[in-house]
Amino acid sequence: MMPASRLSRCIRFLLSLALFSAAALAVITTTGCGAGSTPGPKLSGNTEVTVLLSSSANDQLQDFQFGFTNITLTSQSGKKVNLLTVPQGAQGAEFIHINGGAEPLVTASVPQDIYTAATAGATYTYPATMVYQFSCATQLPGEIFTNTFDAVGSGYNKATINFPGPITITGNSMVLSLDLLVSQSETFSSCYSPSGHYTWTFTPTFNLTPLTLSSQPTNPENGKVTGVHGEVASIDAASSTFTVSLPVEEGPETLSFGAGNATIYQGIGGFSALAVGTFVDLDAAIQSNGSLLATRIAVEDTSATNVLTGTLLSVAASNSNVTMFVREEEGASFPPEADGPWGFNFGSAVFQISGQLTNLHSLPFTPGFNGSNTVAGQNLYITAPAIGPPGEPHPYPVVRTVTLIPQTVNGTIAAISNSGSLAVYTVTLAPYDVFPTFAVQPGQKTLLTNPSQVEVYADSSTQMLNSEALAVGKTLRFNGLVFNDNGTLRMDCSQVNDGVTE
Repeated sequence: MMPASRLSRCIRFLLSLALFSAAALAVITTTGCGAGSTPGPKLSGNTEVTVLLSSSANDQLQDFQFGFTNITLTSQSGKKVNLLTVPQGAQGAEFIHINGGAEPLVTASVPQDIYTAATAGATYTYPATMVYQFSCATQLPGEIFTNTFDAVGSGYNKATINFPGPITITGNSMVLSLDLLVSQSETFSSCYSPSGHYTWTFTPTFNLTPLTLSSQPTNPENGKVTGVHGEVASIDAASSTFTVSLPVEEGPETLSFGAGNATIYQGIGGFSALAVGTFVDLDAAIQSNGSLLATRIAVEDTSATNVLTGTLLSVAASNSNVTMFVREEEGASFPPEADGPWGFNFGSAVFQISGQLTNLHSLPFTPGFNGSNTVAGQNLYITAPAIGPPGEPHPYPVVRTVTLIPQTVNGTIAAISNSGSLAVYTVTLAPYDVFPTFAVQPGQKTLLTNPSQVEVYADSSTQMLNSEALAVGKTLRFNGLVFNDNGTLRMDCSQVNDGVTE
C-alpha cells in the first residue's frame, strides 16, 4: 500500500495536471475557434505593390540623389522579398523635386504576408556612376557657388527605413510610400569654405507607410501623383496607353499610363497628338489594380528635343542671360552629368504658366509670368533645341519655352488674414532659402521688396495634409506656383504639409 503522504502528493499532481489541461483547452478554444474571435486576413497568393517615392525637406539643398539597387521587405517569419527585380540606373532617384509630392518608383508582385522590416541599398562606382549625392548653392561676392557632396565608400551603400509597425500585404493591390527625411539623411559643415575643407555625412533615412487609395484621388496620400516629367517612349493607340521614360536622374526607368475620357490635354488636342519623343508633364491617379491613369497630359513644346527643370539662380538685367540649377534633364543633346548650374539665354523664349493649377482667375492679384518679372528662386521647366557645353555652339544655349511650375517652400507663418474666400498666410523663409539668397544679387532684372517673405493664398481646393496647426509661429511646407507681383512674392497654393524644422 502507498504511504498516505505519497498518495496525497500524487492526487495533488493529478489534480494540477487536470486543471492545467482544462485551462490549456480553454485557451485553445478561445483563441482558435471560439465565438467572438477576429480571424486575420487570409494570406495566399501575391499582391501588386506600388512604391511611391516622396521627400520631406527644408530649402537648404538643390538636389538629393540616391540610386536603389534593392528595396527588401522582411516578413515576420524571416522571408525576404526584393521589390526591385532590376536595379535602378546610375543616377538614381532625385528627391528634392518631389518634396511633399509623390512619384512612382516600381510595381512588384509581392507574396501576401505580414512584413515587419525593410531595408534599401545602393552601389557606387566612381566616376562612371553617381548614385548618392546632394548639392547646395550659395551666393558669394559676384559669384554663385554650388557644391556637390558625394558619398564614397562601402559604408554609404545602405539606407535606414523606419517601419511604423507590421504591414500586412494583402488584396489585389497596395501602395507603399517611401518618404526620404532629407534633413536626417545628411549633414555638411558649410556650402562654401574659403579653405576648401568640408566635412559631411550621408545617412539616407526613410519612413515607409501604407497608403489608402481613393477612387477619386486628390493628393499624394490617397493616390494622386502630379508633375511627372518624361519623354513618350511608346504608344498603343488601340488601348489608349503609353509609356514614358523618366529624366536621367530617375532612370533609366519607364512608367506606363492609360488615358481616359476625363483626361485633360494641355498644349495638344488629344491622345492622337501624342508621338514617340514628345516631352510631357502629367498628373495621374493610381487605380485599384495599381495601374496609372493620366488625369492631365501637358506638352509645353511640341518641337522640343531637350527639357530641363530646376531653380532659377540669377537673371541678368543687361541682357537675357540667366543661371539655373538643373535638377532634371531629358533629351538628345546634353552632356553627361549636366545637373548643376548652367547658363541659358531667355531672349527669344515663350513664357508660360503650368496648367497644373486651375484657379488662377480667382486670385486677388494678376498672376503674370514673363521676361520682365522672372525672379531668382522660381522653379522652371525649359525647352531648348541644343544643350551643349558653354561656348558650343553658343555661350548660352538659346531657350525656346520657359514654363513656371509648382515648387515647395518651407517657412514659418508670421500672419494670417483673408482675401474674399481665400486664406492668406504671410510666410517667412529661412535665410538659406533660394529667394533671400539669390533674389538680392545686384544687377538683376528684378529685385524683391522682401525676399524673405511669401504671401501664400489657399482656397477650398488646397489639400491640407498638415497635422501641425496653421497658426502664427508654426513652420509648414507650402506647394504651389510662386509669382513675382511687382516685387512681392505670392504663391497660389495647392498643398500644405507639415514643415521641416531641422
